[in-house]
Amino acid sequence: MTATEETIAEENTGKPGSLYQKIGIASLIMMASVLLSRVIGLLREVVIAYVGGTGAAVDAYQMAFVLPEILNHVAATGFLSITFIPIFNKYLVSNRETEGWRIFSLIISSFGSLLLLFIVAACFFADHLVALFAPGIDDPAIKALTIRMTRIVLPAQFFFFTGGLFMAVQFSKEHFLIPALAPLLYNLGIITGGLVAPWIGIEGFAWGVLGGAVAGNFAVQWFGAARLGMRFKFCFEWTHPDLKHYFLLTLPLILGLTMTFSTEFFFRFFGSYMPRGAVAALNYGLRITFILVGVFGQAVGTAFYPFISRLATEGRMLEMNRLLDRTVRALSMVIPFSVFLMVVRHEVVFMLFQRGRFDAEATALTAHLLPFLLLGAFAFSAQTIVIRGYYALQNTLFPALLGTAAVLLSIPVYMLSMQRMGVSGVALGVSVSAFMQVALLYVCWNRRTQNKNSRHVYGAVFKMMLLSIFLGSALEAIRRIVFSGLDATTFSGALLTCLGLGVLFLCLLYVACRIMKMADILEILEKPLQKLISRFRVNR
Repeated sequence: MTATEETIAEENTGKPGSLYQKIGIASLIMMASVLLSRVIGLLREVVIAYVGGTGAAVDAYQMAFVLPEILNHVAATGFLSITFIPIFNKYLVSNRETEGWRIFSLIISSFGSLLLLFIVAACFFADHLVALFAPGIDDPAIKALTIRMTRIVLPAQFFFFTGGLFMAVQFSKEHFLIPALAPLLYNLGIITGGLVAPWIGIEGFAWGVLGGAVAGNFAVQWFGAARLGMRFKFCFEWTHPDLKHYFLLTLPLILGLTMTFSTEFFFRFFGSYMPRGAVAALNYGLRITFILVGVFGQAVGTAFYPFISRLATEGRMLEMNRLLDRTVRALSMVIPFSVFLMVVRHEVVFMLFQRGRFDAEATALTAHLLPFLLLGAFAFSAQTIVIRGYYALQNTLFPALLGTAAVLLSIPVYMLSMQRMGVSGVALGVSVSAFMQVALLYVCWNRRTQNKNSRHVYGAVFKMMLLSIFLGSALEAIRRIVFSGLDATTFSGALLTCLGLGVLFLCLLYVACRIMKMADILEILEKPLQKLISRFRVNR
């Protein structure tokens, strides 16, 4: 019996070492990491907002990431775990770990060298490339600042690439703690860069990006991989079959337009045509939205991928579909939390950002854009799960084609909504594009795998949408009636409003899920309460 069969058998007998329990433990580690990362990421945005508000310099800082994002996408840095884990797992399962380290060395040596050449070329031609990819910048001073910060951020992509492989090794060996530190140290680096060099203004944050990438994504991850027996030797063998296989797996991801890349690129590209401060406000709203996406979607997706990858390696499609569907149903809990944030949007933006140069006008603009962005939170979260099903089967071409088609179809949506609604249309375009991509991916997944139980997922999501509309309407009415006396322009008033509505929201959500018999959501809501009660009894 294989290791995966043992864990599935344990799941059926209720023994403690089950597959779902392992995924749960890994998910908790990654969820804690992502939650801390998002909190520190928010602190990073708070510091940036304090220093620059929604001024032109912050727009320049955001647009300085356009070219690095493109290079990051070309290097497939965000997909290293996706493409490398199945290849490395093959060697681990067949007890050929030495050869696994060889392909690991080949990938770093060959693709790392090519990436360094691209970075040097991009730095040299940065002025022309920024003019091409951020065409809406018409202020010479802002354009010069954007180009200068672009050249600072570009080298960080090499450390993201190599560090991504170090993390993929640790994921393959089911070690999650040290990789979980990467985003925390990265964000701390950005904050430190902005605070220790105030005389250079926003540019300090760009230097912090580089420092955070070196520390969190490279140095610490090198240590994590080394303690698991990493063996690296600088070498080239372009004809190695698994190097070719890695390239063929990665090529569709490079050529395809993914959800993450298109979101980060389009909000800056179209935002560059908007009035001053629009790009900064869109970014602040996205960071709030991505808290939900990170805590629910990214954490769970990262944790469950090594397990679903093993199921795929052993051809257990029934278990794969069961695990994927169960996870997507559970992620529908993102929907009511998104609606709750829509209700308290002004208070949340006010408490997080309104200080220093981030004034009431900036708060109003960011709060106005936030609901349009929150509409896509569930789509972003579900996409992190669905697309990993394809990747576990080592099918990167089909999802890349689907994603590219969805992105291209969303461009007219961006343009039309931007013309009709201005910067709000750009925010709406982000959410519409996300829904188009995840819908295409999931429908095609079910057809290709002949998944006959997907109707339960559609039903759960639809029920959660109806429930969320009811909750949002009720909370908005209560907010206007009960909490209208609180001064939302003071921190205490905004905090009391959020806390009061938050407690009420959780109570209403729990009761509604009980009535509607939504078992997956109830399990998530009840576990923390059960643990709290059990600890209380033990202490007594």
